[in-house]
Amino acid sequence: MKRSSKSARTAIALGAAALCVTGLTACSSASDGGGGNAANGTYTWWDPYPQHEASSDWAKRVDSCGGQAGVTIKRTAYDTTALTNQALLAAQEGTSPDVILLDNPAVSTLAGTSMLTSMDEFGLDTTGIDQNLLAAGVVDGKAYGVPIGANTLAIYYNKAVLDAAGVDPASVKDWASLTAALQKVAAAGHKGITFAGIGTEEGSFQFLPWFWGAGADLKQLDSPAAVAALDLWTGWLKSGYAPNSVISNSQNTSWEEFLTGGFGFAVNGTWQVTSAAKAKFPTGVIQLPGRTGGVAPAPTGGEFLTVPVQKDNARYAVTKKIVECMTTPQGMVETANTFAYYVPPTKAGQDALLAQHPELKQWVEAVRHAKGRTSDNLGTKYPKISEPLWTAVQNALSGSKSPQDALSEAQKTASAAVR
Repeated sequence: MKRSSKSARTAIALGAAALCVTGLTACSSASDGGGGNAANGTYTWWDPYPQHEASSDWAKRVDSCGGQAGVTIKRTAYDTTALTNQALLAAQEGTSPDVILLDNPAVSTLAGTSMLTSMDEFGLDTTGIDQNLLAAGVVDGKAYGVPIGANTLAIYYNKAVLDAAGVDPASVKDWASLTAALQKVAAAGHKGITFAGIGTEEGSFQFLPWFWGAGADLKQLDSPAAVAALDLWTGWLKSGYAPNSVISNSQNTSWEEFLTGGFGFAVNGTWQVTSAAKAKFPTGVIQLPGRTGGVAPAPTGGEFLTVPVQKDNARYAVTKKIVECMTTPQGMVETANTFAYYVPPTKAGQDALLAQHPELKQWVEAVRHAKGRTSDNLGTKYPKISEPLWTAVQNALSGSKSPQDALSEAQKTASAAVR
């Protein structure tokens, strides 16, 4: 594999120190210090879970895989963005850890510096992993990591509200039938749908299923299909089917709106499964529909196991044992349960999860249709496209620009940024 020169790495790392890589988690400081390779029987592991302390089930799971490989794991947890920046600096200094569990949109950022080992070079078989999920870590045809699981979006519904409005959730098959359902819910005196249209990555994350579900491509933000998707959202606001609060809603605040019990539908993620089960009203889940039918691809969240380049190639044999331990079907189910719920990225893991949690069938289906934000070989271009996209969404929802004008401006901005 081609390596970066020290000067190139220095430039990349110093630039990264000021970078806040686009993601769904805000910047903060590390919760645990240190990094770099420890000698002999200690292997280093970095992950983005500072909320999971040494006594947590997650930490014990990581330790267990080290034990099965015959070594001790020194785990360091950082905030998502701090982890990416620290990884780039460590590569410059020659102190990269043995394993980094990395937010999937950041894989291409690290791979682009030649600091990651490809899975082919590492010798890890990726053929059993769902290709739509693996694609988020593929750069120029090479996979630079493997997902430990994925979360994504679907539509939650309030069964009591839909029953009162005479809406069968199974009738929602495309945009027309969803809009018709919203009309019935509104006519019955309830609120239609809530979602997150905030001017951050969360806004792009929630808009992408409609964008992709119309057949639009991130390389052409102002296509007729893209305009149709934004017309859909703005039309819901104009008709009163969605509240004006969606303009500033994060995924958390839109969920809080749904939990009030007044909405028929809410677009949200796998991470709300437990909360939905505890709601004061009966809930269900349906897939995000494509414009003319079928399941719309929703973006994937979740992390990838990546292996930084090491000066001592002999370390890879043990690292491989650690990675393989984390990615067995049962191991993936343990991860899914720990994070309530990550859907495993393999059919074997998904089947094992469903054997324990048959109620997650709709989420497994959603993940099988999902798509990585950096897929289509966008890599590090994605953040430069996403920001103009969420800005266009904001401009259209607020009424300051028409969907066509907002997206045309977004395309000009994105094109200039990715040259």
